[in-house]
Amino acid sequence: MNDMLDLLESAARSATGYLDGLRDEPVWRATPAALRAELADQGLPDSGLDQAELLERIERQVLAYPMGNGHPAFFGWVNAAPHPAGIAGALLAAAVNPSSAGGDHADVYLERAVVRWIAELVGFPHEPGAGLLTSGASMATIVAIGAARQRALARAGWDVRERGLAGAPRLTAYATAEVHSCVGKAIELLGIGRANLRVVADDGAGHLDPAALRAVIAADRAAGVLPFLAVGSAGTVTTGAVDPLREIASACAESGLWFHVDGAYGAFGVLDAVIAHRYAGIELADSVALDPHKWLQVPAGVGCLLVRDRGQLRESFSLVPPYLRDESGDPLGWYSEYGIEQTRPFRALPVWAALAARGRDGVAADITACTSAARLLDELVAKDADFEVAAETEVSIVAFRYRPAGIDDAEADRITRGLATAIQARGKVFVTDSVFGGRPVLRACLINPAVGEAELRLLLDEARAAAAGPATSRG
Repeated sequence: MNDMLDLLESAARSATGYLDGLRDEPVWRATPAALRAELADQGLPDSGLDQAELLERIERQVLAYPMGNGHPAFFGWVNAAPHPAGIAGALLAAAVNPSSAGGDHADVYLERAVVRWIAELVGFPHEPGAGLLTSGASMATIVAIGAARQRALARAGWDVRERGLAGAPRLTAYATAEVHSCVGKAIELLGIGRANLRVVADDGAGHLDPAALRAVIAADRAAGVLPFLAVGSAGTVTTGAVDPLREIASACAESGLWFHVDGAYGAFGVLDAVIAHRYAGIELADSVALDPHKWLQVPAGVGCLLVRDRGQLRESFSLVPPYLRDESGDPLGWYSEYGIEQTRPFRALPVWAALAARGRDGVAADITACTSAARLLDELVAKDADFEVAAETEVSIVAFRYRPAGIDDAEADRITRGLATAIQARGKVFVTDSVFGGRPVLRACLINPAVGEAELRLLLDEARAAAAGPATSRG
């Protein structure tokens, strides 16, 4: 046990040193070609490494070349800077290492609590068992759409679990072009087919148009197909736009469609009182997908699905072989009956720790710090003669373009298109790019409450410098 204590204490020092030193290092630097080969092509040693060498290699080969998401000047993808309590929870969850498929052990009951906490944070009606933790929002989306598929076909008199899709009524689903790619992937994997995911017109700013949704549903019904699902975004990937959720819910209720909300990144923005009104209607959804490992600062690997009707999940996924028969008398059964996974890691503990360490007020303060910083960045961009805001900043993503006086749109687009890569190479900030309205944009996503005005001004300074000339790397 002393060897274990030494190893874990040394690992804790390495982790703490890494986190404490983030501001003194480049946000990101390319992994040298030699190290890439060393990492990818290494053989399994015949004899085990001693503890000191093990940790030395981790520090030198891994911690020195991170994605960068822990740094306050990281504005890239929606990847969290993990909360220290979440890190501790992840370590202790690994030490216990249960399968959280079900049974009578603490992780099962803790998951019920944290799922309820998440539901309460976003204002979604919740009953015990009406949700579960997943590997991420992509898996949560597959589970939700699988349940929607089963419900729609059962209502049409078709048992999809017994008969499959061959010969079944043709299903159609609806979302805007801005919906997350995991929705299309789920539609493909569930055998519905990408051609049956209808792209619904938006209002020009990325929000789904409810009138257009009603029209395409009516047209599909008239054509003899079976509309079954509409997806609203509570924070799109490129601009953070929040769809008119209440109006989509109304359209779904009129036509008997399952209403799913992709809130993976943005739904927790409801905790900022300034923008909470944007989320009106989320409580009317049949399901909501979220990612605690994004804005809640939980270590990666934890998504969450909330559903209105837990019975629908069980009808869609329950399959209990004799060796897993539950004799505990728990009316909710096992989590493995509510989704796809059988062996499930102990995801609840890092979520619980990251939330319990802050409480509702602390979590809301962290969310609000990010949304306030995004609004400040929007103001800085709008006042800067070299840039222009590309879309309204609704949550905590700011989409903007390089557009100084004296160059035309084509030249501005050409420079903006390559700007993110040039900024990344300089090492001082990290930002990604995307396309909105047919034009390239820089996309700054703010989910780290440590970001301040200094990092926001640095982002614009680095974008300006990268646009002016060749990249110069700090790394």
